[in-house]
Amino acid sequence: MFGKAALVTASSRGIGRACAIALAREGVRVLVCARGADGVNELIEELGGRAEGHAGIVLDLCEQDAPEKLVGRLASDFGHVDIVVHSLGGTLSVRDTFASTGDWRRVWRLNFEVALELNNLLIPPMRERGWGRIIAISSVAAVEHQASASYSVVKAALTAYGRVLGRELASSGVVACVVVPGTVLTDGGVWDVRRRDDPAAVERYIAERLPAGEFQTPEQIADTVTFLASERASPFSGSTVFADGGQGRSFFSLPS
Repeated sequence: MFGKAALVTASSRGIGRACAIALAREGVRVLVCARGADGVNELIEELGGRAEGHAGIVLDLCEQDAPEKLVGRLASDFGHVDIVVHSLGGTLSVRDTFASTGDWRRVWRLNFEVALELNNLLIPPMRERGWGRIIAISSVAAVEHQASASYSVVKAALTAYGRVLGRELASSGVVACVVVPGTVLTDGGVWDVRRRDDPAAVERYIAERLPAGEFQTPEQIADTVTFLASERASPFSGSTVFADGGQGRSFFSLPS
């Protein structure tokens, strides 16, 4: 993948950060995008700095018109991108199935709408060039009820969208697909906090829900993403790639 360029959203921590590092190791120039300036700058330095072609944008993509602003700055400061990794997502602590419409919309925007807006802007130039990779990070909650209702429903929408998008793009040289992780442990993340606050409960969760006997790591998901961003991933357009460590219990994911 040497010489390709990638945009990784929510890339200052967790899965996004691991994806940025893994892609950079393969010779990809990475555009880091996150809300915190410190995290963005630290990651750029870890990747080798701007001298290696990496760049960063500090931006809250959930703000109105933020995807358009990102693409505008990308064109002027970085150039085109060949690979997009949509790692932006989360529950926003919306746990109630009967949460307000406003709360559902916030979860929708974070987990789906931003990716949709970015794709609509970034995919047409990829189709003109005849090559591209669009990889969305979903969740095992997309195919069975593993988390809050809003998160599960919106991740299901993202996963279905990836399938439809991949089929639409299959003949164009642009591969769109979805990665479905299980429970991933990230520094400072919800499971890291729970592990410190209630280690016994976390051990029960691992024993009951995680067949591998341990949490997944961001690096494991990043390895999957890196393969799907490569030249070898052309058969995966429209694929839903489970990387959940056997956590999911459903027999079927999405209809073909």
